Amino acid sequence: MKTTIAMVVILVLAGCTSKQDAERALKAQGFNDIKVTGYDFLACSSDDFYHTGFTATNTNGKIVRGTVCSGILFKNATIRF
Repeated sequence: MKTTIAMVVILVLAGCTSKQDAERALKAQGFNDIKVTGYDFLACSSDDFYHTGFTATNTNGKIVRGTVCSGILFKNATIRF
């Protein structure tokens, strides 16, 4: 039973990421080698539906880790480090 509940929670949280929005926002800011790491719990505000974790290389060649926060309608993505 615990395994079933854990699987349901994982599937629900996996649905709260948006790889496309994250990649679009990061590429627009000059990031490369983008890897989506999944849902980042508590990384964004309550107004954000998607909490997409990532690692990427910034314009200085440094690897950074953060979260792209975005909403469903009429809200742009925000990059948080």
